[in-house]
Amino acid sequence: MGKREIGELSLIDLVVFMMIAEMAVIGIESTRDPILHSLIPMILLMGIQYLLALLSLKSKKLRELIDGRPTVIVNRGKIDEHAMRQQRYNHDDLMMQLSEKNIKNLADVEFAILESSGELSVLEKSKNEPSDFSDYTIDLPVVLDGEIQVEHLTQINKTEFWLRSELKKLGYSDIKKISICNYHHGKLHVDIKDEKR
Repeated sequence: MGKREIGELSLIDLVVFMMIAEMAVIGIESTRDPILHSLIPMILLMGIQYLLALLSLKSKKLRELIDGRPTVIVNRGKIDEHAMRQQRYNHDDLMMQLSEKNIKNLADVEFAILESSGELSVLEKSKNEPSDFSDYTIDLPVVLDGEIQVEHLTQINKTEFWLRSELKKLGYSDIKKISICNYHHGKLHVDIKDEKR
């Protein structure tokens, strides 16, 4: 599964851990049963989990199905109640997680993203920023693993045609070769897949 922390495990990873632990306990308690009766299901579960992890690396849709996807709860200082209802996330949850991050006032939040792990990532309003936030957007990937993120383009008021033409200007004609491309403060930052350093 790689080096993920317990809080970042997907629901499937957690269930597999619990099932393996339960099978190990059954194997220890049942001294008369051959050890293979416990080992074979444990190895099978680990194999299925490993296969799902490999497939989710290759498929964004499967990754979103298994792990879920981050949701913007506060966008440019405004709470998105529709997104909160979709995630069954209430105002008490929001205020509790903001207070855990030492944010006492919701007015200080520019963006808040509910990650797939359930953790809230917060970007505070800067005291030095000008009051016009027209170009101030959260650093969302517009290309991820060779696929254009249309939803993120919509959030920054850009089109797929605009993205393709900007990438061509920068010398990137094949989007499939792009690992990640972020748009931040009017600039595209591109990282190529398997690029040698």
